[in-house]
Parts: sequence; C-alpha cells; structure tokens
Amino acid sequence: MSTQVLKLGIPAGSLKDATGELFRQAGYRITFSSRSYYPSIDDADIECLLVRAQEMGRYVSQGVLDAGITGHDWIVETGAEVTEICELVYSKVSRRPTRWVLCVPTDSEVQSAKDLQGKRIATEVVNMTEKYLAGFGVTAQVEFSWGATEVKPPLLADAIVEVTETGNSLRANNLRIVDEVLRSTPRLIANNAAMADAWKRKKLDNLALMLQSCLAAEGQVGLIMNAPKADLDAVLKILPALKDPTITALSNADWVAINTIVEESVVREIVPQLKGAGASGIVEYSINKIIE
Repeated sequence: MSTQVLKLGIPAGSLKDATGELFRQAGYRITFSSRSYYPSIDDADIECLLVRAQEMGRYVSQGVLDAGITGHDWIVETGAEVTEICELVYSKVSRRPTRWVLCVPTDSEVQSAKDLQGKRIATEVVNMTEKYLAGFGVTAQVEFSWGATEVKPPLLADAIVEVTETGNSLRANNLRIVDEVLRSTPRLIANNAAMADAWKRKKLDNLALMLQSCLAAEGQVGLIMNAPKADLDAVLKILPALKDPTITALSNADWVAINTIVEESVVREIVPQLKGAGASGIVEYSINKIIE
C-alpha cells in the first residue's frame, strides 16, 4: 500500500453533486456527509476536502491541496499559479460551458462596453471585469456583489457581470446581454510541487484519463449487428462511426459481425436504415467510457 497521499479539493456548492456523479461514473465512489467537509473516497491514496470553487485555486497554489477541480473563471479571477491538467466539460445544469456576461437593463442606452465609462458595475468577479474593461480603455466603478446581482440594476448599478448557463434568470430580471466577458468550464488543476512529484503526477494523469473518458462517452452508444458480406458496403455507408467499425468473421462465411459506436441521438434514424440495408440481430448497448 502506498504511503503517499494526494490531497484533492472537491468543489463545494452547486458543482458538488455533479462532481460526485462524474467520479462515480469514472469508478470512484465519493460519499458526502452533511456534517463534514471531508468526503470519503474508495481510494486509499486520495484524501478529499470540500472547498468553494472560488477559493480552490488559492489553496492549490499555496500547497494546502495538491490538486482540485474548479472553474477556469476562478483561476483567471484569482490569478492562481496552477497547472490546468485537463478540461472537464460538466456543470450543475448542463454539459455546456458557463458564461460570464455583461448585462444591462433592457431599456438601457448602453450598447457596448465602451458606453460604461464612469458607470457603476456590480459583479462577483471584480478582477476579471476590470481586465475586460481595460481592453476597451474603459474605467468604471466595479463593485463586489455579495449576491442577488441580477436585481441591482438600475437602482444599485448601471450594469452587472454575472454568470449564466441558460440566461433564464437574466431574462426574468429584465436584463439584456451586451457582451460575453469569459466562457468557462471546470478544470482539474494542480500546483507545481504536485506536478513535479512523479507519484502524484501519475495519480493525477490516471484520474484525468478516467474522468475525461466518462465525459467522452456521454451521448454515445454501441451497436452490434450481423450483415451478409454482400450487403456490407451498404450497411457501412449508413454508420457514422467514431472510427472505422470493427468487422468480425462469423461461422457462416457469408456473414460478418459489425461493432461500432454512434451518437445515441441518431440511433432511431439509422436502425431502420440498417435493417433495410440487410443488417439483422441489431443490439444497442451502453457505453460508460471512451478512451482514445
């Protein structure tokens, strides 16, 4: 048994459950307790700590944690000196990136960032917003918002920079998106010391491989079918394969077995076509991981 331990930060809050589910799919069982910030994991080489995503980069860069999962946005906001090992495109709502957007009331005269000179902007990402405005040569009063940012315009702020996935909350508060400030996805990060440690680097590489393999498999299914050799070309033309399908000889020399991976969304369209082209014994099966 290894005497080394990888100290891993798990994002608390909205990403906690989604992160736990991703780890479960990757073969790791993380158990959360409402009374503890130390989730248990069925890997004796890993110790987990629940940390707010906003603070993850700081604790990783300081060496309190070897590695952690946090959004690219918080790495940019805090200026944390960390290595982004891999991108993990998942979130609390969807598998789409989150967006930090510049918003104003729907009836505002502001049409671009250049119109915000001297204006008041409320946001949770002060540093990111100031850097964004500087790119337009704009100086504004950027104030940290402790929450409920969407309700501050127009009385408490002329504009806001807020995170959104669907835009529903912004529309509900009569806000209009002027520009996208930053697009962000979760990242597995580590500090320089962990990356320089051969054991920890290997552990992190393996973890990244398994997590990414689960995300790559989302929306994909496997298809197995039999087809006469005479109809093979017609069947293959229908298949939108991940790579070239696997063709296997059968005991009947006139037939072959075909195994491939396709997007689940196209199965209902191509299965009737495959049957019409001569395929039979068509079986769909789940894909848990895809490792390139």
